[in-house]
Amino acid sequence: MMYIDTLTDADITRILKDTKVIALVGASAKPERPSHRVGNFLVSKGYKVIPVNPGQAGKTLFGETCVASLSDITEPVDMVDIFRRAEELGAVVDEALHALTGLKYVWMQLDLVNEKAAALARAQGAEVVMDRCPAIEIPRLGL
Repeated sequence: MMYIDTLTDADITRILKDTKVIALVGASAKPERPSHRVGNFLVSKGYKVIPVNPGQAGKTLFGETCVASLSDITEPVDMVDIFRRAEELGAVVDEALHALTGLKYVWMQLDLVNEKAAALARAQGAEVVMDRCPAIEIPRLGL
């Protein structure tokens, strides 16, 4: 089944303007990795980015201490930006919805689509963006 994105530019703009704190799942310390580049880009645009990666826990990435899991985050998070394999999306979204009270947005990176995980997030009141990258959308929309 092919995924059809129904989000408008106005939707993406609203989501990106409303977001202040992002949990970046799959954060990498390696500069060549997309998650590293995107995390740094988001910080440069004024977002607080909390890195999530069990292998990097305790280290500093994007100016913040990396945590092992979403359940280790103790502050409100607006968006979860996911850099994981498609088959892991369901578990990540499930953890995010249980661990992060008030989560507004679930963002699945380029080439990541999981309708079941998206439906779960929407059922809990979170909006979902799939198969997009905020580091592409922000410049494209002039934000």
